[in-house]
Amino acid sequence: MASNVTSSAAFAAIDAKSHRRARTHLEKAVTFAGLSGDTETQYHVWNHLAMTARQREDFAEGASAADVMKSLAIARRDPLYASLAHMRNARSLARMNHASTCIRALSAAEKSFSRAAETARPEWISFYDQSEVYGLGASVWFTLGDYDRAEAFFHKTLGSIRPEMIRNRALYTTHLALSQARQGELELACSTGLKAYKMLPKGSGSKRTTDMLGKVRRALQESGSRAPEVTDWIERSHQWI
Repeated sequence: MASNVTSSAAFAAIDAKSHRRARTHLEKAVTFAGLSGDTETQYHVWNHLAMTARQREDFAEGASAADVMKSLAIARRDPLYASLAHMRNARSLARMNHASTCIRALSAAEKSFSRAAETARPEWISFYDQSEVYGLGASVWFTLGDYDRAEAFFHKTLGSIRPEMIRNRALYTTHLALSQARQGELELACSTGLKAYKMLPKGSGSKRTTDMLGKVRRALQESGSRAPEVTDWIERSHQWI
């Protein structure tokens, strides 16, 4: 119980991108999870550790945390848990420029997910559905520089995401906007980015989404475009980023 509460506090810190606070909560959670002897609880904590390591840009630590996830009994007996572990690994490997091993890990994540059966699982992992597999896979392709494939996968994500996942939809829409900007589709990126902003509930506090909108703005600025749609979007975005 203590590790679950601490992990929940850590996730709130992750979403707010408060790295130090998240790390403090997770160090406590690792201790509690180890004492519990429960493999699902241990997996949950290591999943958060993989996420915080990636946010801190410590990708070697993120890959190591994913390796621990893969080794736990819950991942060996349930393909869904194995899939998420492989996906966390793929995302870290992509940022380390280990393209071939990254693509193998991504393939393993997709294959494991396809074998996962519908069964009762803890609420926290319910986020990891087909839309999330598409979305995290898209982020891998984006990191590897395949923006066209990333855009295609982000469209798949948005086409399959559950209606109640409003913040996730906003986040992935900003990712789509950035992939469009990277391909030179600047006016389209502006339109997509504005849609993402309008999706965010007032006072939602999702720093991940606003940070991604900031990346969209920088990409537009770096393009040097003087198109009215682009310059107007850049100017307006200062009101909400």
